Amino acid sequence: MKTNQETMPAMQPVQAETTLRFACHPGVACFNECCRELDLALLPYDVLRLKKALGISSGEFMKNYVLVSREAGQVFPLCRLTMVDDGRASCVFVRPEGCSVYSDRPAACRAYPVGRGAALRDGTVREQFVLVREPHCQGFAQTCSQSVAAYLDSQELAGYNRCNDALLRLHQHPKIQDGSFQPDEQQLRRYLLALYDLDRFRQLLKRGVLSFAFPLKKEQQSALEDNDEELLLLAIGWLERDFFGG
Repeated sequence: MKTNQETMPAMQPVQAETTLRFACHPGVACFNECCRELDLALLPYDVLRLKKALGISSGEFMKNYVLVSREAGQVFPLCRLTMVDDGRASCVFVRPEGCSVYSDRPAACRAYPVGRGAALRDGTVREQFVLVREPHCQGFAQTCSQSVAAYLDSQELAGYNRCNDALLRLHQHPKIQDGSFQPDEQQLRRYLLALYDLDRFRQLLKRGVLSFAFPLKKEQQSALEDNDEELLLLAIGWLERDFFGG
């Protein structure tokens, strides 16, 4: 990504009720520019939606479209979308007419120019929002106005937030927060398997390769067949017990 101060985005804290004047469409001069110079982290639900949109397995998607890294200070691996080597680090899915996977685009793309942060407080998810203003973006010059909450609702983020917020039980677990848990290599592999390679996770589960220390509910049983969203939630619970017990 560009890092000099002239091209760094400005971050402005906003509330759900803050009025947002913004629109993005092919008629905006900067259309597609937010799909360049991109460093896009993918959460498990992003991968779930994208692999379905492309009609490929989760394993194929990870092999062809994802770079996995583990950086200093991070407990778990980070998965990033690969970019086109065109001198502009363009998204692999962007076309002149727009996003080729628009209906299943990642949560970060849906929410733009709003950034959503979430934290667990006493078992409740607390949201915080920032408005991202990039120098190139002309969307703020449009006349469309609505609240931040209404804008996010229009981007159909409910399913994304449901699964992403469930991940907080892993990422913000007390043993993560106090530094007492450090996954070994096998646990890191299980993390990527369960969250990012759901198709293989399902196969191993059905074959009895993976053991469960808790009974499966009816909807979880159906997830073994064709419900990827419920299977992802099941996988999160499995990892939580595998890593932290309980």
